Amino acid sequence: MKTKVEELIEQAYERLKETDAVSALHLLEEALKIDFEHPEVKYGLKCINWWLERLKKLGEFSEPFEKGGYVISQWKPFHVFLDQIGDQPVSDGSASEDSCLYAVRHYVFSLALKFLEDVIAVSGNSPDPEILLQMGRCYKEIGNYEEAAKFLEQAVNFRPEDSGALAELADVKAILGDPRAAKVLFREAFYLDPQAIDLWFMESEMIIRLKQKVSELGYTGKEIAEWIPVYGALWGIFSVQRELKPVELGKLRQSILALESENSNKPGDFLKPRLLNRYFRLIDHYGVTRTRNHGDNSDVVEETMRKIKFIDSAIYEQYRN
Repeated sequence: MKTKVEELIEQAYERLKETDAVSALHLLEEALKIDFEHPEVKYGLKCINWWLERLKKLGEFSEPFEKGGYVISQWKPFHVFLDQIGDQPVSDGSASEDSCLYAVRHYVFSLALKFLEDVIAVSGNSPDPEILLQMGRCYKEIGNYEEAAKFLEQAVNFRPEDSGALAELADVKAILGDPRAAKVLFREAFYLDPQAIDLWFMESEMIIRLKQKVSELGYTGKEIAEWIPVYGALWGIFSVQRELKPVELGKLRQSILALESENSNKPGDFLKPRLLNRYFRLIDHYGVTRTRNHGDNSDVVEETMRKIKFIDSAIYEQYRN
């Protein structure tokens, strides 16, 4: 049988998921009067008070899109705050701290979604792709993956070279059990612009594990996103290959030439992984065309392999094997 405190905690979480943070706060304050040392109650109060304090700033924004964007932008600072207050306490009741953070997540992204829906109501059938992206992200964060996919697919249709939208859609596809589509979309996103991908919001096991393994190799900060497509290819995670269109192939060659020139003049932190990523893409393209009897470009492949060996012999050995 649940204790009174446990009942109040569960009620607070339900109010929070309904975006009624004030009622949730009052319920936890009532629980604290019964047990002022209860770790989960204190933890929940800290979380809700943090958000209520931050969301006072919403009054400074006049447009619903700005309000929704502000709410979403506070998700990262919130996790910095959680790190500062320490690990979640171990629950000995029926409710867990995971339930607390789940309720907070629902609260935050449901609130942001309300603001974004107001924008959609005004804009009608032609919303901005950025709004579609943010709505897709919100639906993903509250666990409505089918609805998230709908909005993210629309966003990608508007902006097919938007790495952020492609990665979000890939993430949802992976969660929904479509790994082939996820691999294609992730590889495309990380090829176009790794820095435009917000790894913080990625939830699928595929990308979380890849990020963790790349981090374990010693890469940190922004360079993690640059090396993810390299090791994703080496480890067979980004394994789906495709033949490039003539325009795409031309852009790829131009990009390689530009990066090679830049790398020879002044090597930078991101140049090596970006070159490797493009070399892999070029080799994949010619591998597909050869399979389909569209010509033999083995000389180009061999030259590209030599370039890979020149800039990183260890990567070369992994790739050739």
